[in-house]
Amino acid sequence: MSARKSEVHDPRPPSAVSAGVGVAGLFGLVSWILIARQYGMDGPYSALVACAACGVPMVIWSLLYDKVHLRASTGIDWKNPKPLKQTFDISVAKLAGLWGTWAIIALVYCVGRWYWTGQYQFSMDMMEAAAPFLLGLSIPYVMWMDRRFVEPRDGAWHFGQFLMGAGSKERGGEYDREQIYHHLRAWAVKGFFLAFMISIVPGGFGDIVRLDLAQVMGNPVAIAHWLIIAMFVVDVQFATVGYLLTMKPLDAHIRTANPYLAGWVAALICYPPFILMDGPLNYHVNTADWAFWLEGHDILLAIWGGILVILTAIYAWATVAFGLRFSNLTHRGILTNGPYRFTKHPAYVAKNLYWWLATMPFLVTSSSFTDMVRNTVIIAAVSGVYYWRAKTEEKHLLNDPAYKEYAEWMDRNAPIPRAINWLKVKIGWWPPAEKPDQEIQPAE
Repeated sequence: MSARKSEVHDPRPPSAVSAGVGVAGLFGLVSWILIARQYGMDGPYSALVACAACGVPMVIWSLLYDKVHLRASTGIDWKNPKPLKQTFDISVAKLAGLWGTWAIIALVYCVGRWYWTGQYQFSMDMMEAAAPFLLGLSIPYVMWMDRRFVEPRDGAWHFGQFLMGAGSKERGGEYDREQIYHHLRAWAVKGFFLAFMISIVPGGFGDIVRLDLAQVMGNPVAIAHWLIIAMFVVDVQFATVGYLLTMKPLDAHIRTANPYLAGWVAALICYPPFILMDGPLNYHVNTADWAFWLEGHDILLAIWGGILVILTAIYAWATVAFGLRFSNLTHRGILTNGPYRFTKHPAYVAKNLYWWLATMPFLVTSSSFTDMVRNTVIIAAVSGVYYWRAKTEEKHLLNDPAYKEYAEWMDRNAPIPRAINWLKVKIGWWPPAEKPDQEIQPAE
């Protein structure tokens, strides 16, 4: 049975993000890249403009076509604004909490020396320039929005109450510790990953803008190399927009940030300054890439390069499908369309397959059996880290019935989960308590 036919009898749960959002952003991004190439605008500020060119069409599509601002999940009642005098004190407390949070993030940036060297310096420069405007604009924005929120007392308000010395609910006061923890986790995600994303925005974008197509054509290795860079540019641009636009009026806010320590550890060891892939999990000792090992075999080079491009395209597609909502360690709405129709973790699957095929860790230039075994085991450990990340993310998202419904639909209909479940049944890995009543067959 095809996936399309199965959906007729077993409808796929609705997706929080429509396919049109990503298409709109991709159109805007490609348009700006073509303009930048035409006029030689390859600098870091042009790369940031590319974020705007990607994000603005997605915002327009989301508001005008999907009408996300009218969804109940935003918590906004646009038709019945409250009087300002009713929400003024709430807004003051919320601003105190918001500014206090930003102060903590700024302190972490100041203490972390890595934020002031290398590519991170650009992020710090941009945030220093933006800080006065954010502080100023936050006042009218918070006061205007609080009048329209059904319940304006969010995590920022609770943190503001704490900073202003109000008592906790446990002591007869007003602020809720769990709300504060949620608020701080959400901003920790945004503060950590936004700095990283902005730091890597200029690199790939500049490479694509400066690319001389005449030097690439006719060389399958060069074509694959530059297409792969292009896919990563798409991924970085969309992800950066996602971290920037965590806003309730766009229904792109963080519902919850992962509350489990294991989830944070699994994610953070994949990014600087905590990244283990440059240290204990470095699998590149005496390795060469795929083009080195396949040199002289033009047809095989073209096929192998094509596979790598497809894998990075799937990886980028998985990010594009988020539209305005990409973010690690958070729940910002459940996606069920795009590549998420086939597996719950398309980016992780594609990324790890790419690393195995691009690096070929079982081949080494040193002819050392020890290096071969070490590299192969270590890259397997890296794949294990991403499996761990996937499981910790699912543990978090399963707290939402919408994700549970999606996961169950995937087990029944999606080709990769069905194949995995069928294999578990065949080899006896499926616990008896969880084994389905009817034997699972692999997807056709």
